[in-house]
Amino acid sequence: MNANDNAANRDELADDYSSPPCMMHLVDPISGMVSDQDPRQQQDLKRWRTVERERLIALRLAIPAEERRRLSERVARELDRLLGDLSGKTVSVYLPFRGEPDLRPWIEGLSMRGATAALPVVVAPRSPLVFRTWARGEPLQPGVWNIPVPAGGTVVKPDIVIAPVVGYDQACYRLGHGGGFYDRTLAVLPGRPRILGVGYERLALRTIYPQTYDVPMDAIITEAGVLIR
Repeated sequence: MNANDNAANRDELADDYSSPPCMMHLVDPISGMVSDQDPRQQQDLKRWRTVERERLIALRLAIPAEERRRLSERVARELDRLLGDLSGKTVSVYLPFRGEPDLRPWIEGLSMRGATAALPVVVAPRSPLVFRTWARGEPLQPGVWNIPVPAGGTVVKPDIVIAPVVGYDQACYRLGHGGGFYDRTLAVLPGRPRILGVGYERLALRTIYPQTYDVPMDAIITEAGVLIR
């Protein structure tokens, strides 16, 4: 099964969670972009994204633990199908937070496939992330939001960045937690890596009302398949 096979279901879901009427005047009907010149419109967008984040995180946390484990395994299989041979590659991954797909078994298998795993690290507010190598058994320490980050490791430039999504749209734009860390980082990384968003199909939105600073993913991977930009 792939994402195209589920287009009708996604459209149904998007209709259920379509944008509130107060947002509709903000959208450029051609590009789907929201004006970034009007402060009032920007405040409307900020409020909308805050409400959607809360709703989608609650939806994610409501998934029973056993179902979430099964969904995570399916996400990992879809990643394997998409990525193929990873030997010699550096892959930035993540450790699960608030119901995100748990890819830890997949991460631990990267070294056996000849790849190097790295984790993102926040070094300062409103600054790009750095990526530090990490393998199972190596020490971790609490980072921002108490998400574990490598206590040591080497700073690397990843070939592939796998970023969890709070929500996503059909143009492969990612709604994150609102810190803007991934967008800032991907905008300045030399030589664009392959950028993949990971989440659950039920987190689909019709649009996130992308701004000029939002960086689209090359693909979104869910348990249902792969959506490619």
